[in-house]
Amino acid sequence: MRRRSWLRSGLALAAAALGLGAGSARAALPELIAQAKPSVLPVGGFDPLASPRFAFRGTAFVVADGRLAVTNAHVVADAKIKQWTLQLPPAGGGPSWRRAEVIARDAAHDLALLRIEGDPLPPLRLGAPEGVREGQAVALMGFPIGGVLGFRPVTHRGIVSSIAAIVLPAATASQLGQRAVAQIRAGGFDIYQLDATAYPGNSGGPVLHADSGEVVAVINMVLTKGSRESALQHPSGISYAIPVRWVHELLAPHLR
Repeated sequence: MRRRSWLRSGLALAAAALGLGAGSARAALPELIAQAKPSVLPVGGFDPLASPRFAFRGTAFVVADGRLAVTNAHVVADAKIKQWTLQLPPAGGGPSWRRAEVIARDAAHDLALLRIEGDPLPPLRLGAPEGVREGQAVALMGFPIGGVLGFRPVTHRGIVSSIAAIVLPAATASQLGQRAVAQIRAGGFDIYQLDATAYPGNSGGPVLHADSGEVVAVINMVLTKGSRESALQHPSGISYAIPVRWVHELLAPHLR
């Protein structure tokens, strides 16, 4: 009996030393969410004479020096929107908005970079370009279904369930540029398949490493079995994300 007691005590101490206790795992995610929320924002168009004034299109997240934001290229592809805008969380009276300009696009990987007007916002840290392995626990954050649920970030947790090659279809023929054609001829690139459910509105949102909080990917699309409406009623539970490697490449010319 004494030997079993010592064995149980030893295993408990080993688990605590390795950070395997259930309590510590649960405590990490709430802290990660609280730190990341100010950096994850709705992106869309703004017209002070329209109703509603803010036309939501997707999710963006702040990076680098706090004056740049990343989203999907297809999120900011609406030619009808003349002024792209990020909506900030309510601070006392109500929401406020920041103008943003699209300064770079990577159609092949469906990424876009925006420059934000005004004072810097809190940025998220980017993970290593090498990315993560299959089985890595992640948390994706964004604004599913847009303003229907209110513009407050929603977090879903899952794992990187598969890493497989893919070629992304262009949102419009005009986005199928020389780089996209070259990418298709090259046979695609690796993309992360997640078992966490994303919805319309999550596009462009960050996928965070569940332990470090670093961005490891950008939500890109959701596998649907039919129409957009069926994705809401009967989600497949399979989402795809662009590895952070391509965010690093998009950012590099603008960090010099």
